[in-house]
Amino acid sequence: MIKSVEIVKKDIKNMYLSVNPDCSVILKAPMDTPDSFIESFLKKKESWIEKQVTHFKSIGVTNTEKRYVSGESFKYFGKNYRLKVHKSSEERVSLYRGYIHLYVADKEDIVRKKQLIENWYNAKSKEKLFEIFIENYSKVTNNIPNFAVRKMKKRWGSCNFEKNKIILNEKLIEKPKYCIEYVVFHELAHLKHPNHSREFYNYLTYLMPDWEFRRERLNEVN
Repeated sequence: MIKSVEIVKKDIKNMYLSVNPDCSVILKAPMDTPDSFIESFLKKKESWIEKQVTHFKSIGVTNTEKRYVSGESFKYFGKNYRLKVHKSSEERVSLYRGYIHLYVADKEDIVRKKQLIENWYNAKSKEKLFEIFIENYSKVTNNIPNFAVRKMKKRWGSCNFEKNKIILNEKLIEKPKYCIEYVVFHELAHLKHPNHSREFYNYLTYLMPDWEFRRERLNEVN
């Protein structure tokens, strides 16, 4: 049996289903979606939900709190990498041969290990997200927007039309490149249409015909 599903009706166009690491299930649906349709949709997705729940249970994930020990899984560019912790006087983090290597003076110092990992993610976010932004901004405008990477709790990105500025969520570094590209194009499209009007979505479709698929993958747990 699927554990209880939290159903959230919002002003959106499509339904989005996600399973969180604590095994909670959330379905976001358009405001006018009939309950019967939601029930049918969840029935069709039952095996997928069970698969995700089983996955989280099998790796012992019941919360998002990390201990920063060897064997833990960390996401980077859409892939899972195991952590290897090494005792070293030269503290650093590197991605090498399929592992994230954490070199730290005191292997028992969780605070320091967390800080090193977060600093590494932050640096990689600024580097890689900027690269993707640079690859694509000229498809929308010749006036390069100001760009920044920030911690954002509720959004993957934002666009300040008046200041010609785009901000991306640093957590995007955990997502596949094609999902990051979707967020970049979404925010770039706001430079032409600073709203979520029909014209905005038509323009986004012109820029990226498969944006809906990418958005669904962005919000899925995998």
